[in-house]
Amino acid sequence: MTVLLFGGNGQLGQELQRALAPLGTLVATTRSGTLPDGSACETADFNEPESLAVLLDRVRPEVVVNAAAYTAVDRAEDDRDAAWRANAEAPGVIARWCAAVGVPLVHYSTDYVFDGQGTRPYREDDATAPLGVYGASKLAGEEAIRAAGGRHLIFRTAWVYASHSANFLRTMLRVGAERDVLRVVADQVGTPTPAALIADVTAQALQHAGGLSGTWHLTATGETSWHGFAEAIFDEAVSTGKLARAPKVEAITTADYPTPARRPAYSHLDVRKLESDFGIGLPNWQEGLKRVIAAL
Repeated sequence: MTVLLFGGNGQLGQELQRALAPLGTLVATTRSGTLPDGSACETADFNEPESLAVLLDRVRPEVVVNAAAYTAVDRAEDDRDAAWRANAEAPGVIARWCAAVGVPLVHYSTDYVFDGQGTRPYREDDATAPLGVYGASKLAGEEAIRAAGGRHLIFRTAWVYASHSANFLRTMLRVGAERDVLRVVADQVGTPTPAALIADVTAQALQHAGGLSGTWHLTATGETSWHGFAEAIFDEAVSTGKLARAPKVEAITTADYPTPARRPAYSHLDVRKLESDFGIGLPNWQEGLKRVIAAL
């Protein structure tokens, strides 16, 4: 079958290219028409949502996977229209095309649809209450996909990182090699999740015989703070010889590190529904970290 992948150049998109390739003919897209390795691909501009239907008509995929998004959380506060076009309007255009021709759509959402005031892991049916433009635009994208009426698999994920691209892990390793002391927020709790894990689960879900449609939470298991994640990164990097020495990691509060966009303080997502529906066992976040560090 032909699989059309939007957002082939992001950290998740790169992992999806690997994981989805065995399913058939993979057609990747980027905004520039070029993949990270320099090879040419299809062009898809999420800043012009209506243009996406033309591409879909031409490629005529049998599965669509949307890993493209506006993810600059802080910049979105002053760039609402662009965030809304990419995260809400574009997924709606794609979903309506998929519904009209009977093609399943895989789409990725975020823990930012919740306000972070919970005291237990968030379930799929818990009330949403995004704190900022990014979360609101992603929630609107979810709603547009559901309203289209076609088969969809919406995977909410969180704290995504990889051995490549720009992310928290790579930033910590770079800055940690340069400094003796780092200050990292300790009062935001969530689940670090490898992009490779999300991609592998996506491929498994698409091969599941049930033809399921709906929304699932897809992260590793367990929880930690950004401070705890940073310490674990350095411990693993030093023990595997990826880093000569670990810096001291000082715990600070969110108030000590103000940002334009508010973050959910607690965004541990409950993944039991995904594990049950698809028969998939998800690893804990520490095991995921070991695998990513090994791949560096």
